[in-house]
Amino acid sequence: MTEPAIHLHELCKTYRVPERESGMGAALKSLFHRRMQDIKAVDRLTFDLSPGEIVGFLGPNGAGKTTTLKMLSGLLHPTGGEGTVLGSIPWKRERPFLRQITLVMGQRNQLVWDIPAADSFELNRVIYRLSSTDFRHTLNELTELLDLGPLLKKPVRNLSLGERMKCEIAAALLHRPQVVFLDEPTIGLDVTMQRRIRAFIAEYNRRSGATVLLTSHYMADVAALCKRVIVIHHGRLLFDGDLSALVQQFTAHKTIVVQLEDCHADLHTYGEVINCEDGRFTLRVPKAQTAHVTERLLADLPVIDLLVEDPPIEEVIDQVFTQEAA
Repeated sequence: MTEPAIHLHELCKTYRVPERESGMGAALKSLFHRRMQDIKAVDRLTFDLSPGEIVGFLGPNGAGKTTTLKMLSGLLHPTGGEGTVLGSIPWKRERPFLRQITLVMGQRNQLVWDIPAADSFELNRVIYRLSSTDFRHTLNELTELLDLGPLLKKPVRNLSLGERMKCEIAAALLHRPQVVFLDEPTIGLDVTMQRRIRAFIAEYNRRSGATVLLTSHYMADVAALCKRVIVIHHGRLLFDGDLSALVQQFTAHKTIVVQLEDCHADLHTYGEVINCEDGRFTLRVPKAQTAHVTERLLADLPVIDLLVEDPPIEEVIDQVFTQEAA
């Protein structure tokens, strides 16, 4: 049996933070009698990732995603539980382990602001003790995949957000890590650049066999790259499985999109009309009634086109969190 690339068993992270009421009196009192509160950022999280998997790691803001990635990359120590990455305990920060992983955070920069990206790449070559031959081969490959040629000699401060993000990703992959943690890698990018970054991640995974754990609030990233998703909320595991299974488990309805010759038809008797434009109606119907409603629409109305589909993945994720809150 293949050893998992990432293994977590009841991993926990609790922050102890001070709390006090507002006002000068409370401020003075806290100098002598400070009250503390325990905040569970990660609560007994358990899952395994196989080598070569690309897995979506989902949850609302404050769910514990970034905290988990920081523990897995060795930046934070857990307060309980077990975890290994490529057989190593991350928070020991042993050199062989650090040479095999990377963490890319969409809101953090590792490139030096005032020098060309190529110089920052050279700095990484020295830090990771890469041979000139291996470094040049990898850089050429990344330059081709990400179209970096025109960017390498520009100071980082002169790059656009999308250009800088491509260089950040390249810098993080120069040492060819076998585990890649991506925390919002497409945040703030336009649709075209998001698509290019997604295509690159898929191709890098195919060429290198690297394991990728991806967090993103753009569900298009997840739908394009991840067959499997892990959903957490308040640090706890809510779901771990195929993306299609998530849709089936947490949605009670389907969407029917129907194009009619009659732009003024009344479809409220067939289901909940959530959109109507130029004879194109979008209906939300209970999953169990989908076949019956579709049959009625085709029999009763002058249908030009009809499509039955699952709700958007964003809506499914929102439903997951709504049920958890309830």
